[in-house]
Amino acid sequence: MEQRPDILCIGAVLWDIIGRTDEPMVLGNDKPGQISRLPGGVALNIAMTLSGFGLRAALLSVVGEDTEGRELRAAAAEMGLDVSPMLVDAALTTDRYMAIEAQGQLIAAIAHAHSLERAGARILAPLADGTLGSEAEPWNGPVALDGNLTEALLQDIAVSPLFAEADLRIAPASPGKALRLRPLLSHPRATIYVNREEAGLLTGTHPANAAAAAEALIAAGARRVLVTEGAQMAVDACADHSLSAVPPAVEARRITGAGDTFMAAHIAAEVAGESREKSLEAAVNAAATYVSGDTP
Repeated sequence: MEQRPDILCIGAVLWDIIGRTDEPMVLGNDKPGQISRLPGGVALNIAMTLSGFGLRAALLSVVGEDTEGRELRAAAAEMGLDVSPMLVDAALTTDRYMAIEAQGQLIAAIAHAHSLERAGARILAPLADGTLGSEAEPWNGPVALDGNLTEALLQDIAVSPLFAEADLRIAPASPGKALRLRPLLSHPRATIYVNREEAGLLTGTHPANAAAAAEALIAAGARRVLVTEGAQMAVDACADHSLSAVPPAVEARRITGAGDTFMAAHIAAEVAGESREKSLEAAVNAAATYVSGDTP
C-alpha cells in the first residue's frame, strides 16, 4: 500500500441501477423517466463523498472477478479511492442494488448483496495481516461500517480486538437491516447514524421525531447517535449533550445515497477538526445539496 488511508470504508460496493421519474407513482404504474447505472453501495457512496472532501478512503469489500467487478474497481480507482484492500473472488458475482424513485421519494428498492454476505470475514483480512493493522497493532483511525454485513459478522466486529482502537462510524444501510446493528449499539467507540424509522426499529419504540428517536437510542445504551428525519431535522446526541439542525429547504429530486452523503460530510468535518455544531451543519447542508441534484 503506497499511502496510509485516512479512513476505511467497510461494506457494500456494488452497481446502483436507479430509475427516476419526476411524475407521481403508485403500485403498478409505468412512467417515463431515466435509468442509470452508477457505482454505489453504502461503503462506496461514503468513500466517494469523503474523497470529494480531500480524504483518502480505502475500501474493504468484495467484487467478483467478472466484467462488472473489473469495471467497478476501475471506476473507484479513477475517483481516487484505494481499492487495493478489496477482495476479488472468482467464485462470486458483483453485487447490485436496484431502486425506483419518483419526485425525489423512494418507491421501492432491492439490494442484492449476497456476495458481500458470502465473503464474510474474508473482507477484513487486511486488518489482521499487517496491511492495515493486526491484533497487536489494530487500526486506530476512523472506520465507516455499514449494515450490509451479516449480523454474525457484525457481532464478531463488536468484540474484535481488530477494532479496539478504531473510531467506529456505523450506518444500517436500510431500515430492513437496522436490527443487525444491535450488537454494536452500545460499543464504547461507536457513533451510530440512523434515520427516525431505523432508530425506532433498533429501540422497539415509535419516536415522534428525530429528537425522541435519539433519546431512545441513548437510553438503550448508545454512546453517540446522529438521527435524521428527512427535511425536518437532524440530531446529534450523546448522554450529556444533544444538538439539532434543520436542513435547508430544497426541491427533492433524488433520495438514494442522501444518508450516505450526510454521514460522509459529517465524518469529514469532524476529521477536519470542526465542532459538533459545525459538523452537523455541514452534514445537513451536504445532504440537502445532494437531494436537490446539484452534485453528481
